[in-house]
Amino acid sequence: MVELKFLTTKQAADYLSANGVRRTSGSLEVLRVTGGGPKFRKDGRRVVYDFLSLDEYITARLSPPLTSTSDHAQVEV
Repeated sequence: MVELKFLTTKQAADYLSANGVRRTSGSLEVLRVTGGGPKFRKDGRRVVYDFLSLDEYITARLSPPLTSTSDHAQVEV
């Protein structure tokens, strides 16, 4: 069975930033209200994030691998 480890908002922000998507704990708090952030869970009033949801969010935010800046122009629509 897979063992999940849950992260606090601060830890999730640090994990995202370390993996290429800069977010502060404050921005994650705003995104929980407005939408567009990573999926989260609640344990009572406590908010937690799991690695799978954070990794999915990172993948959705980043472009595919590029070999040059002209590749980037073709990716954006």
